[in-house]
Amino acid sequence: MSEVFEGYERQYCELSANLSRKCNSAAALSDHEQKQQKFVEVKAGIDDADVLIRKMDLEARSLQPSVKAVLLAKLREYKSDLNQLKREFKRVTSPNANQASREELLESGNADVHSASAEHRERMAMSVERLNESSDRIMESRRTILETEELGISILQDLHQQRETLLHSHNKLHGVDDAIDKSKKVLTAMSRRMTKHKWIIGSVIGALIFVIFLILYFKLFHS
Repeated sequence: MSEVFEGYERQYCELSANLSRKCNSAAALSDHEQKQQKFVEVKAGIDDADVLIRKMDLEARSLQPSVKAVLLAKLREYKSDLNQLKREFKRVTSPNANQASREELLESGNADVHSASAEHRERMAMSVERLNESSDRIMESRRTILETEELGISILQDLHQQRETLLHSHNKLHGVDDAIDKSKKVLTAMSRRMTKHKWIIGSVIGALIFVIFLILYFKLFHS
């Protein structure tokens, strides 16, 4: 929830309650100058309330959609309340209303108007409370979503690290395979050379044996 909006909201609620009291007290005044002074104060207060409504509207529209929806719903209640204050001010300042009708209204209807205003404000307070509860639930849901996102990011980071580890291990295994292949080739070449040397040695030995037998043959049969 926006602290700036809440500040404007508190100012408006205090100003609205004050304006309602001033309207009721101005209507009951008999002194013309005092009444006009009250009317000037109420008019200035209504202008200030208009400014606060516009500030709240700008602040609400600058926030994220989930929060903005809740604040704009609150703002509609405040706009309705301000319109009622304007109608009430217009009624008590109407030039067509004479003193007798005002006194009659004060005697017979002021209590009803005050009761209706109080009832409206009570409904507005209940609506604001419900909106605050909805806002709290939305913020709690938003916190849960953020925590879930953080958990998901952490899991993805762990998976990425595991992937890097597996790739590193794979590269090592690939290097080991290359080394094994090279060793096999060296051993095969060595085996071939050993076999070749065996054949050469065998041939030399066979040749020597043949020469020895040949020499013995000549010594024995031609001596």
